[in-house]
Amino acid sequence: MRIGIFQLLALSLFFISSFPAAVMAQDSTGLTRSAAEVAAESYRAGDFGKSAEQYEAIVSEALAQGRESAALYYNLGNAYFRDNQLAKAILNYERALLLDPGDGDIRHNLRFAQNRTEDRIEQAATFFLQNWFKRLRDLNHANRWAMISILFFLLFLACVALFLFARLLWIRKSAFYSGLLLLFLVIATNLFAFSQKRERTYRDGGIVMVGAAEVKASPDMNSNRLFELHEGTRVRIRNSDGNWYEVEIANGSVGWTEKKNVEII
Repeated sequence: MRIGIFQLLALSLFFISSFPAAVMAQDSTGLTRSAAEVAAESYRAGDFGKSAEQYEAIVSEALAQGRESAALYYNLGNAYFRDNQLAKAILNYERALLLDPGDGDIRHNLRFAQNRTEDRIEQAATFFLQNWFKRLRDLNHANRWAMISILFFLLFLACVALFLFARLLWIRKSAFYSGLLLLFLVIATNLFAFSQKRERTYRDGGIVMVGAAEVKASPDMNSNRLFELHEGTRVRIRNSDGNWYEVEIANGSVGWTEKKNVEII
């Protein structure tokens, strides 16, 4: 049994080291509170344009340090929304939601801002299991899923220990079936964490930042015009060619628009 214990410890160390440590990206700015307090004070005073500028400076400084904050993006989105800069508000709400998809306030403000956009695009049908996965995944952010996954794995190890060393049959049976359930939860929560981490790393979402953006059949100003998108509309970036993005909208329509029309989330 001594060999089994060492194998169990080795397995534990392997899993914990392979857990989404990379997923646990910091979601804070590491800056002093004074700059954020000044920006918040400008917001409360009704100077939303100045508040947005101040929050932009804080965000830029945080990005220079390799950090992002859902709270900062959210506050920046609020400032832009109150300053009637709809596209920039939606862009920052989307960035905040990418970091913290379980936050109800971010979702509410994003939906409210999206209701102000001109385009009304119906969502293309998707496989129901894909929808369920995304809804469950977005209940928490990647960091929290990683912590939950580690907790489930430790409980799984406890079940393995009970199964190996308990003498009573009913305890061993309970540990066996509980361990199977916990192993499934470990896999599921890891999938949620890595899926969110992948979205944060390989960002293919974009927001139309201009009043009207022409979408063409090919990356050429002389190609046929397919349709037009307006400020605040979300697109998925499929490809790029020079100064052009190939974009897909919610209903599945695809075309090319100039990069200057879209900003990546």
